[in-house]
Amino acid sequence: MPTMRFNHMELTFAPGTLDDLMRADIKRFYGDVLGWGASDLELMGQRTYFLSPDDGQFILLAESDRHMQSPGYDHLGLLLDERSQVDELLEACRKFQATDDRMKIKEYDDLVTGPVNVRAFYVKYLLPIWFDIQHIAYEQGSEPARRWHYA
Repeated sequence: MPTMRFNHMELTFAPGTLDDLMRADIKRFYGDVLGWGASDLELMGQRTYFLSPDDGQFILLAESDRHMQSPGYDHLGLLLDERSQVDELLEACRKFQATDDRMKIKEYDDLVTGPVNVRAFYVKYLLPIWFDIQHIAYEQGSEPARRWHYA
């Protein structure tokens, strides 16, 4: 089997939702707090919004009459290199939440399963899904045989 990794996701919104104010608010969190690139992109006859965590992954925001609705905990997991990065980002999200009550945070205790420890929290802001921000630590000798590494 070939090795795969996440490339992109498209999220749809009701027509008229992605106005300039919404784009500015999205950039304020996903761009300024998470450090993602955020820009307009003309695609298939509409002005979409392009969010990019790095040069090989993106989330495309577009409008559609049949738009996404996610009332549960549907989410996309984002993996960080260090446990401390999860804690720092959680604190940054809390500070952001203090200025904008549309920010939702769900905190979790560490999930320890045998030799694996997952430090995580969920965050949701303006997009129709949650993001699971996490770090996975493995006890020595229990690391997966293959894992992706960004160089």
